Amino acid sequence: MVDFAGWSMPVQYTSVISEHTATREAAGTFDISHMGRIRIEGTHAAKFLDRIVTRRVTDMRPGQIRYALVTNEQGGILDDVLVYHLETPSGQRYYLLVVNASNRAKIMHWIGVQWTEDDLVTITDRTVDTAMIAVQGPQAVAIVDRLVDANVSALKYYHGCVTSQMNKSCIVSRTGYTGEDGCELIVRNEDAQQVWNNILLAGRDAGIQPVGLGARDTLRLEAGMPLYGHELSEEINPYQAGLGFAVNLKDRDFVGRDAVASLQHDSQQPVRVGIELAGKRPAREHCPVLLDGQTVGEISSGTFSPTFRKPLAMAYVSPAAATLDTELTIDIRGKQAPARVTALPFYTRSA
Repeated sequence: MVDFAGWSMPVQYTSVISEHTATREAAGTFDISHMGRIRIEGTHAAKFLDRIVTRRVTDMRPGQIRYALVTNEQGGILDDVLVYHLETPSGQRYYLLVVNASNRAKIMHWIGVQWTEDDLVTITDRTVDTAMIAVQGPQAVAIVDRLVDANVSALKYYHGCVTSQMNKSCIVSRTGYTGEDGCELIVRNEDAQQVWNNILLAGRDAGIQPVGLGARDTLRLEAGMPLYGHELSEEINPYQAGLGFAVNLKDRDFVGRDAVASLQHDSQQPVRVGIELAGKRPAREHCPVLLDGQTVGEISSGTFSPTFRKPLAMAYVSPAAATLDTELTIDIRGKQAPARVTALPFYTRSA
């Protein structure tokens, strides 16, 4: 167990490789209660959120979920978030913003700075009153389908609904951070342990395993998914990170919009790439990346991939070094490791 943004989190239950493999081949369940959950509701909730995030919110239908970014005035990324538009069984509609644990206080403050009395919205931090559990892997949807009063297999990717689990209210969404199909559930804090146990029991015959932070990181890295504090920061803009799909500029005005637009076609800025290394030694964060003996960037995340049995990494490099199959060298504590630029994501699940 380690401290993670103020939360006590498991690095592993058995081993990183075992948990990683279970998620790729069967199912893994993750306690992700550290993720921030901010509820926004009221007459102008959609318009208010539309000013805060880089994706359009005003056209979201109940049940839709969108990946978006929160940017500062300079176009740097304050956080990457999920925006849920939900409807209760009684017909009440609201939005939920799921944010990174390390950025929860920052985003709550940022939202407060943008808020005015004219917005007619209520903002509630629901993080400590609820828990969040992810179930990921080829068997994940079938496992959750047996537990909740909703047809999870019929949910489209990046959609969710308010339902119940054993007569306990919950939110279930077809989302995840592993590159696999799966679900994420938000439940009341007092119900969390029972729901967790129910998931493990329902998935026992399928080979489900609880998964800690270690395998969560190897899974997301193989899937080419950025992690805040590594691939994302206030000094990095959406286009550098390869997240242009999460920006809607047309007919919109969000915080940082003009700065983001001005960076869209900047051909000189470092960009995020995938790196495959020769040998067995992984490159870690901040390792220099060299081209023809000159430093052209640095590693943002790196690991030894359990799926591919080789070291993989992501890095920010100059455009001259970003072309696929460019031969590079990674300086790993003074030793030179051959590497090449490869496409992201490294891993794509089979349909």
